[in-house]
Amino acid sequence: MTRSVHSSGTADSAASVPQYELRVRTWGPGDTDMEVWQVPAPATPHLRSPLRIAGLRGRNLELVEHRVLRRLAEGGIRLGSRNGTELDLAKPIGRAISERLALTLGLLFRTLAPMRSRDRMLLVAQGIEAMGQEEAAYWLGMALHRANARRVLNALRVLLTDPARPVGEGQ
Repeated sequence: MTRSVHSSGTADSAASVPQYELRVRTWGPGDTDMEVWQVPAPATPHLRSPLRIAGLRGRNLELVEHRVLRRLAEGGIRLGSRNGTELDLAKPIGRAISERLALTLGLLFRTLAPMRSRDRMLLVAQGIEAMGQEEAAYWLGMALHRANARRVLNALRVLLTDPARPVGEGQ
């Protein structure tokens, strides 16, 4: 009898993985803010309140927004129209996202946030998109849990913008 209780795959798998959320807020025309949050779940009992993983806004988001929206569409997530009618300016829209998508977007947002060079930003975005889930988890974990996270992200930027590295090559 106990085996039938434990064999419910969907309930067990949902409880055994961390839960993530994408929060989108529109401040005005062309001014959108996207943030990845980890929300409390049975898989993360140490987490008592939502934890912000990363966010991106403004010019840097506009440069990669089409990539982000494409990734969200592949995951079955639609954010609504951009003209402010469906997106309420007063409060953010929160959508549950998969762990793989959260890792990729979190790493992308953290890495691109301080960058200014458009060409280098595109190279970094391509490199992060080409990464597997394990590699993205490694880099994001290093960026979140190291004392000098800026150094980790700078190292990733250098690796992904190296002129000798072929475009689209995953590590």
